[in-house]
Amino acid sequence: MLRLKAYHRFRFPSEYYSLVLKAAMDNPIYYARAEYIETDTGNKVSRRATIAGPQNIILGGKTIIASGAIIRGDLRRTGPGHAVVISLGRYCLVGEGCVMRPPYKTYRGNFNYYPMKIGDHVHIGSNTVVEAATIGNHVDIGKNCVIGKFTIIKDCAKIADGTIVPPNTVIPAMSLFAGSPAQFVEDLPESTQEMVEAYTKNYYTRFQPMPTER
Repeated sequence: MLRLKAYHRFRFPSEYYSLVLKAAMDNPIYYARAEYIETDTGNKVSRRATIAGPQNIILGGKTIIASGAIIRGDLRRTGPGHAVVISLGRYCLVGEGCVMRPPYKTYRGNFNYYPMKIGDHVHIGSNTVVEAATIGNHVDIGKNCVIGKFTIIKDCAKIADGTIVPPNTVIPAMSLFAGSPAQFVEDLPESTQEMVEAYTKNYYTRFQPMPTER
């Protein structure tokens, strides 16, 4: 119970804005230029991340994939040609050590993987495992979480640190879930969309190569 109550500090819109303003005043987050590959659309992907099957992965632009992250684009449906396995929208932040792999199931005796679609302004905390079917826009997923197979997370939801979301769960929009298994804690304020978007954009702006390398 104490763990759930800890998240009530995010309840009021004014507190959301104060957190955003504080983040805006923080120092830049420096990285070694040699460690990251930057694409034409502004994606920044760590060379220490494992991107399997890149031809089956779409990054929408200005997305950061941190060191140690594993994205399994090679786990695709059987059949000829290329297929989009995992797609991420704009301003997504994938933390260190995250594992993203498409959900799978056996249907009528046939084993297959199914696509994973992630919207814009999604933050996934470090060491979280994601096997969701769909994650909406403006979603904040904490660190050390497990997002089970075929989970659907609607827009502007928040998953607290350490949460275990069982397979096939539907997380409603504007809601906070926490615990193992995940349980509803409270509704989030209407300022959530604006707050999450400000956070992801601010983080991307602060994520800069070391000054001596510019």
